[in-house]
Amino acid sequence: MRTLLLSMISVLFLFACKNSSDKADAFGNFEAVETIVGAEGQGKLLKFIPEEGMQLQAGAEVGVIDTTALWLKKQQLIAMKKAAESKIIQINAQINVQETQKLTVLKEKNRMENLVKDKAAPEKQLDDIQGQYNLIESQIASIKSQNQSVAAEIESLVQQIKQMDDQISRSHIINPIDGTVLEKYIEPSEIVTMGKNLYKIANLDNIKLKVYVSGAVMPKIKIGQSVNVKVDEDSKNNQTLQGTISWISSQAEFTPKIIQTKEERVKQVYAVKIDVVNDGRIKIGMPGEMFISNENK
Repeated sequence: MRTLLLSMISVLFLFACKNSSDKADAFGNFEAVETIVGAEGQGKLLKFIPEEGMQLQAGAEVGVIDTTALWLKKQQLIAMKKAAESKIIQINAQINVQETQKLTVLKEKNRMENLVKDKAAPEKQLDDIQGQYNLIESQIASIKSQNQSVAAEIESLVQQIKQMDDQISRSHIINPIDGTVLEKYIEPSEIVTMGKNLYKIANLDNIKLKVYVSGAVMPKIKIGQSVNVKVDEDSKNNQTLQGTISWISSQAEFTPKIIQTKEERVKQVYAVKIDVVNDGRIKIGMPGEMFISNENK
């Protein structure tokens, strides 16, 4: 009888040790970095190819917003720029005429100065020529100021044309990251406004398990550490994957109610994120468990 009792105690002890070793060090759910792509232009959506579940590559054009109004505005600005440039040509021609007259008057002024110096001509004639010379210089300065004004107008038009080009380019919807379309918010031919959400995308090849670790486990983990991650295979068995701790919260928080038992919900824990390479089995929101390997315990 005593031998039987000792045997039963031994079996219970081994069973308890096994259960203890099988207990996860932390629990949580899988999440991915989700990106919501919004419209950078406004107008009718002429083309839009994303569908939920579709794989998209970064840099791929996935939609086009109607740019007719922007193109017409750009053509108007180009025409205004050409008209302003023709003013520059006319102004430069006027300046050349004035410069030619200035040279002629300057020669006459030099000749008259010599005559006045030799007492061969009255000073009044020199004063009249000097007045003509000063008037021409004033006219040249006035015309050049017009030139500067038109040049500033042309520069303003150039910048406006660049803005039109930028708005036209933004009307082409470019996918920002490699990933899978999670949600689609709009259909082709609908009218979009700037900032309107178009679709949500996430890279599911690399997914994160966010778990909550107790203070007792915290000294056993560090960023960059490899851990085992288990997910449900069926009602009885688990699948084991390899993960790497990529982030540990610096502040404690209360355990979310969906994670732990009622007794453990009152305890403070630390949020931890584990990077896991997804072979297609893991979906966003799936539960997962973290196990620290024995050598790190």
